[in-house]
Amino acid sequence: MPDRRRHRGPHPEDRNLFAPERLPDLCAAVRDLSWLLSHGYATASALKLVGDRYSLVARQRLAVARCACSDSDRTRRHTHQVSPKQVRGQTVLIDGYNVLTSIEAALSGGVLLLGRDGCIRDMASMHGSYRKVAETVPAIELAGRLLAEWQPAHCLWLLDQPVSNSGRLKILLQDIAASNRWSWQIDLVPDPDAVLKSRDEIVATADSGILNRAARWLNLAREVIEQLPQVEWLIRLES
Repeated sequence: MPDRRRHRGPHPEDRNLFAPERLPDLCAAVRDLSWLLSHGYATASALKLVGDRYSLVARQRLAVARCACSDSDRTRRHTHQVSPKQVRGQTVLIDGYNVLTSIEAALSGGVLLLGRDGCIRDMASMHGSYRKVAETVPAIELAGRLLAEWQPAHCLWLLDQPVSNSGRLKILLQDIAASNRWSWQIDLVPDPDAVLKSRDEIVATADSGILNRAARWLNLAREVIEQLPQVEWLIRLES
């Protein structure tokens, strides 16, 4: 069935799955999963153990997994994070879909998760295909204006070449950058994660695997989201 969504909004079950009375168990699950990861447990088995203990369904387990991390990973991420002031004159590599979908979700009232490492993550999934939504252009423009304030020398957006409609998004990013005279380059690559893990430039992402390897990283999505006058649905699961 084709994707006909016009917004990156909440899943129909999210009002129940992330209702206020569910949050204490979800916070406890993040705490317990983080403890297990800190003591060397494998992610899959640890998540099953915690999910079963708190009777979590698949979507709740996904949220817990996105918010938890080991103590060492959290320390590593904080140590390598750069502030917006450190962006000036630097090249910034942007994990395109990772950053963009979180901002789109924030603009459309989707679930946002504040994780243990300070990143805001969304619950959106693309399943190999990206569809432009009503919030796509505003999300790009918000990120672009904030980046322009920080004055990087250059921004390189990386998009997953295998994801359907990446070519269309590339053209849209190029057009918006040209109209604003932003120094952007947009590349389609087979595996952005591999590129972002190996480069020395500042990386903008909230992807855990990349954050554990990146030399320097920028919490771009959170910076943009915190500039919004109102965020409808931010769930704090960091404790």
